[in-house]
Amino acid sequence: MALIFIRTAIIFLTLLIIMRLMGKSQVGEMQPFEFVISLLIAELACIPMADTSIPLLYGIIAIVAIFILHQIVWLLDLWFKPMKSIVCGKPSIVINKDGIDEQQLRQNNLDVSDLIESMRVAGYFSLDDVYYGLYEANGSFSALENPDKSTSSLSVTIIDGGKTDKKNLDICGISQENLNAFLKNQNAKPKQVLVMTVNGEGRVYFQKRGEKYKILNIEVNGKW
Repeated sequence: MALIFIRTAIIFLTLLIIMRLMGKSQVGEMQPFEFVISLLIAELACIPMADTSIPLLYGIIAIVAIFILHQIVWLLDLWFKPMKSIVCGKPSIVINKDGIDEQQLRQNNLDVSDLIESMRVAGYFSLDDVYYGLYEANGSFSALENPDKSTSSLSVTIIDGGKTDKKNLDICGISQENLNAFLKNQNAKPKQVLVMTVNGEGRVYFQKRGEKYKILNIEVNGKW
């Protein structure tokens, strides 16, 4: 037991030193390659701690090797700027002056519902609350806020990627007939609509695929 405790303490101190040397990003928002390195270090640390038949030096050497590889990548990033986008990726602008960029969402394996969730976490409850929205290379969401935003109630999604959410239609108090009439006025079918959201005042964010978004109105009788 004492031997395992001592080995664990040595590995712990080694990890603490290595993580401090790697910099603050290791304890904050990590880049993809840093996340992979953290997973590898955790796995390498567990083996010699749990198995006393493995020389402790093997685990320490492996952890130090990972640190050296981290430093090599960091130096390459300093000397060769395209290296950062190759290893870490680059920010993706998913909301621009025309609305949602569906292609950028797809390239990041995201859909409109993922974007709306990220916006809510960031404190934005309507798609037009921001001028520009982007996902950073580390996966976090950043936005240039619309100074004229006037969100007074929660927006719910009526159409997402061409699919109608009937439950949210009921929440909004919008009948299928009224929705069909609204879409007809916009010369659109549900499958042509990238996104349509409605708030408690009947304010609609509407965007057809390949077109600029519109702010419209629809009669609602919801209870939210």
